[in-house]
Amino acid sequence: GVLGSGDFARSLAIRLVCSGFRVVVGSRNPKRKASLFPAAAEVTFQAEAVKKADVIFVAIFREHYSTLCDLADVLAGKVLVDVSNNTEINHHKESNAEYLASLFPACTVVKGFNVVSAWTLQSGARDGNKQVLICSNNQEAKRTVAEIAQVMGFTPVDMGCMSSACEIENIPLRLLPAWKIPTFLALGLFLCFFTYNLIRQVIHPYIREQKNKLYKIPIEVVNTTLPCVSYVMLSLVYLPGVLAACSQLYYGTKYRRFPDWLDQWLQHRKQIGLLSFFCAALHAVYSLCLPLRRSHRYLLIETAVKQAVEKKMTIWVEEEVWRMEIYISVGIIALGLLSLLAITSLPSIANSLNWREFSFIQ
Repeated sequence: GVLGSGDFARSLAIRLVCSGFRVVVGSRNPKRKASLFPAAAEVTFQAEAVKKADVIFVAIFREHYSTLCDLADVLAGKVLVDVSNNTEINHHKESNAEYLASLFPACTVVKGFNVVSAWTLQSGARDGNKQVLICSNNQEAKRTVAEIAQVMGFTPVDMGCMSSACEIENIPLRLLPAWKIPTFLALGLFLCFFTYNLIRQVIHPYIREQKNKLYKIPIEVVNTTLPCVSYVMLSLVYLPGVLAACSQLYYGTKYRRFPDWLDQWLQHRKQIGLLSFFCAALHAVYSLCLPLRRSHRYLLIETAVKQAVEKKMTIWVEEEVWRMEIYISVGIIALGLLSLLAITSLPSIANSLNWREFSFIQ
């Protein structure tokens, strides 16, 4: 059973029907909403839908839970699956699932499917492994909902008892929680190196020689800054491991807990490494674009004119040529190795490697 007639309820009904379940939808206006649902799904009044189903997905907002109180007697003994989310993290003192359980003590409430979007429900798990987080105080009810999720093509994950519902409801509202510290770190480093390069390449020549080199800011200054940020970030990936090893050697045990700052640092290594790769990749693109700038063409023409005026047949400098060739070659190899590190840090790739293979690549 599905209570509700919104987008999520419609997508849920479609996916359940496609998975072979018999679906009955409960709506306050069944005649008007029937056209939104698949023909195989029965659309009727809420009271009728509740009578015909044992597992009922409550796809309505928390504010409307009280409208179901008239159905308390009919809902007794049923399994209610709360799929709702909030608009803010920890918006209420208790989770939506716990609130629903308090309204219907004769029912068994399971929290689930709230981390899956309506679009994912319609398309199924074709785009990758989609996890469905489930929690409840009743093991049998959790097992039933987990089996339904599995038949629908998703991977059920048991998150424990109902006290985990609040954490599950907060998950869709979080914006890259593991990336905040690494991102601010990268931005801070970028700002420091950018300021230094700006003073060195633009402000200093202007003050000393009255040369206007503001045109260097968008490309050259940024391009000089990116590799600095990249190699400092890369060093910050491996430095905490060294500090952790020194700590274990100092205390003579590997079971002593690391300090909080080191523990947090170790947990953010993957994100720091991927940001290092991102900066390195941007540096490569910026470097390839250097000859495309109008300023570069003007300087090239100016050099050619000076050579013609001075009647020089060639300005070939063997040492500079070799130095640049080696510089670019080593840079390409370094970017390739960093790409390998970035790829193997992805969970889907890392899970296919054993510990010796992963250590060898590191």
